[in-house]
Amino acid sequence: MSQQRIEVTLAGQKITLATSAEHEPLLREACVLVDEQIQLAIGGGNRSIERASMMAALKIAGDLITLQKNQTQQSLSSNVSPDEVARLQTQIRELEDQVDALMQTLSLPGSPRPIVP
Repeated sequence: MSQQRIEVTLAGQKITLATSAEHEPLLREACVLVDEQIQLAIGGGNRSIERASMMAALKIAGDLITLQKNQTQQSLSSNVSPDEVARLQTQIRELEDQVDALMQTLSLPGSPRPIVP
């Protein structure tokens, strides 16, 4: 993997970075995202590039953490097989039928009497 140098602009400053040809598109895309976040932080009142850069880094890190948590939750929820879901749905329907049947007869002192809907 040979290294090449690319020039990008972050916060109005040209920066030269080393990367492989394979990683160049991702690095350029990352630089655009970081620059956008820095510009938003500057536009939001952060006057120093250093502070705006820190705010951009925190924003991007927060977005990454949120995505990771969502992915973990989706992975956990997708571990249930379709067969298990179908089995549970059948059990729920059976229980609902039992409840409906029991509700048709109300047990009061004396003999059971049907409930007329």
